[in-house]
Amino acid sequence: MHGIFGGGDKRVKIKSCKTTGVASAPRVVEHHRVRGAAYSVIHWGKATRAVLMVTPASRGPVDEQAGEAVRTIRATLKKQRGLQTVTVQTVFLRDAKDQAACERVFAAHYGAEQPVTTYVWQPPCDGAALAIEAWAVGGDVQVRRPLPNVLTMTCNQITWTYCGGVALPATRGEVYKQSLAGFRQLDAMLKKAGVGFDHVVRTWLYLGHITGPEGDLERYMELNRARTDFYRRIRFGRGHLMPRVERAVYPASTGIGMKGRGLAMSATAVDTLRKDVMWLPLENPLQTPVYQYERVYSPKSPKFVRAMAAVMGEHVTMWVSGTASIVNSKTQHVGDPRMQTEQTIDNIERLISHENVADHGLRGAGAALADMARVRVYVKRPQDYQVCRAVCEQRFGKVPIIYTVADVCRSDLLVEMEGVAFVRRDALR
Repeated sequence: MHGIFGGGDKRVKIKSCKTTGVASAPRVVEHHRVRGAAYSVIHWGKATRAVLMVTPASRGPVDEQAGEAVRTIRATLKKQRGLQTVTVQTVFLRDAKDQAACERVFAAHYGAEQPVTTYVWQPPCDGAALAIEAWAVGGDVQVRRPLPNVLTMTCNQITWTYCGGVALPATRGEVYKQSLAGFRQLDAMLKKAGVGFDHVVRTWLYLGHITGPEGDLERYMELNRARTDFYRRIRFGRGHLMPRVERAVYPASTGIGMKGRGLAMSATAVDTLRKDVMWLPLENPLQTPVYQYERVYSPKSPKFVRAMAAVMGEHVTMWVSGTASIVNSKTQHVGDPRMQTEQTIDNIERLISHENVADHGLRGAGAALADMARVRVYVKRPQDYQVCRAVCEQRFGKVPIIYTVADVCRSDLLVEMEGVAFVRRDALR
């Protein structure tokens, strides 16, 4: 292992994992910038995918900002080859009351082809009324909308199912019931689309007042209790696990705070009959798997893996879970937003590296930070935004990023990040 564990406020260093003597394959992901947006184009077999991170430049009324955002999305997608369909979007709001205005704008723009839309009460760090992460697809692909906020995308005999927009109202003293209801709602939506919850590879859980009290515990601990109980009888990855997977298998996930006391949820599932499609849960040698955390962090540990890699022939997708400045299971650099940002990126870099993926049994499929299609950065304190952004721009380069203000699941954590990387299996660098 290349990590060097230091005490006190020392940062855990990571050696670069490079492969020499092997011809480099072109990257799957291309990064671009236009006014009001940064976006990536992913070349994925017979399909082309795009992810846009859009923040309006104007600071007028919310409907004007939302209109500017959808015009930016439309103009950007028109420049791509072939017809592009927006499949899923996450809308980060400064004020929850602005959701209705955004819904009217999206209804006018998308009409009957509404993407799966999840609204999250997390103010964009730059002061905009909203920011949007939107995914689109084009090429030889079939898109189906079996019910509102559920969409399936089939390409290369693989079906991706997106469901979102699950929003449960604020409650007091009932986070456990609220969370169970959310998981059951996602399960029902997936079943109506013809896929079981055991095919879920990624979840997003946005909990209001996440570190607030809930009886003798914290609200996030009660969410973890509900997730543990709901997952108890589910065998994730059944029939598609890589050989010799000996670790626990759960979806990749983000559990992050938002304003208010409500709960918002979304999920992605993948289903196929292809025998060359396999799941590989990834853990970070610098970090204790979260499902093995000590009880002090949560009486029932969070049930997710650090990342989930999906091997689809020569293509590999890596969903990186919510990641923070943690080594083993301990928070590092308490009170220092710059060093927490650095450590968080170090953890992501190590997690997706060629060396770590090879150690998990999959050679030639690791990724670098530049292979990420997008990153979300959740900043607890607005005053830390510029410091975090400077570090992220230096480390991630042109990777599209959205920064939002959000509480993190531990009181001493100031930053959390997540992302997704795309590589070809033979893309050794």
